[in-house]
Amino acid sequence: MKTILTAALAALIAGGAIAEGHNTVKVGMITTLSGGGAGLGIDVRDGFMLAVKDRKEIEVVIEDDQRKPDIAVQLSDKMIQSEEVDVLTGIIWSNLAMAVVPGAVAQGKFYLSPNAGPSALAGRGCHENYFNVAWQNDNLHEAAGAHANSAGYANTFILAPNYPAGQDALTGFKRFYEGELAGELFTELGQADYASELAQIRASGADSVFFFLPGGMGISFLKQYADSGIDLPVVGPAFSFDQGILQAVGDAALGVANTSQWSKDLDNAANVAFVEAFQAEYGRLPSLYASQGYDTGKLLISAMDMASIDDPDAFRAALEMADFDSTRGDFAFNSNHHPIQDIYVREVVREGDVLTNRITGVALEDHGDVYAAECQF
Repeated sequence: MKTILTAALAALIAGGAIAEGHNTVKVGMITTLSGGGAGLGIDVRDGFMLAVKDRKEIEVVIEDDQRKPDIAVQLSDKMIQSEEVDVLTGIIWSNLAMAVVPGAVAQGKFYLSPNAGPSALAGRGCHENYFNVAWQNDNLHEAAGAHANSAGYANTFILAPNYPAGQDALTGFKRFYEGELAGELFTELGQADYASELAQIRASGADSVFFFLPGGMGISFLKQYADSGIDLPVVGPAFSFDQGILQAVGDAALGVANTSQWSKDLDNAANVAFVEAFQAEYGRLPSLYASQGYDTGKLLISAMDMASIDDPDAFRAALEMADFDSTRGDFAFNSNHHPIQDIYVREVVREGDVLTNRITGVALEDHGDVYAAECQF
């Protein structure tokens, strides 16, 4: 994989401006720890804390955003003004990221996203201090569209929640999907009852269903879908079939294809060590969100080892290098500070008494996002 180097980064390396860092960094983590999306935030938190557990020079302040944009903004203001954090991270939901990130980076803070990757922050709204360590929102859905083509689906019904990540999801799927749409729906964020949507799917003449419904929304939809008797193949991103969701859904998820940039069975040394360490630390299998939190922590450490947070240009250049062993294997930042990475197709399987995912193929190789061309730092 080719690493993308900005002109500023190349100049700093050539001039020897990036030196070994010996600095303390204070991190403000705003994430969802209560309500329907709590499992996602808990996993991001636990993955991040596992990555930094042996680094005493990293102080982490953790707060619950309750999945509310106004609360997230209040917490960000408090962390920047009162706690005097150097770096912010943790946000799960794209509407919360849109409320927090622009103001935080405008005040000179670095934001490392372990999850939310709205298109508005990847293109014209990008910022030199904003780094996404997970993906741009469209990416896993683009891979799902590519997989739907490979599977021969020609008339897919698609649905997602009506918020920035949901809008990006359907946009991404349609960008790569070559068939017809039997229907397209936006549901309410946090919705629990999908009787109306299921009735529309049944009547649509679809040959397949694509949905993006993270957290508790995905659990509700999959259970109701299984009970509905609709016998159509389902495709989705990993967010709807991740480790925490699968145990709640049960056998209704078996055999479903989903797309992800990470899986616990990725065969690289960093991932093997991460999965083993996470299970030992927390007594459960890691999720996609846990791996993203972990990689975010490792990225931060890699930058701290090369440059001081007191030298923002050097610290930024060190982040751009992404010189850490990712759980995903190959990892590089594109020119807009979003990942270039492989995206896989996984299948839900049973291993003993546990439902989990295994990789069945690669949907997109060395994949970036379409918005990078619009980004100008």
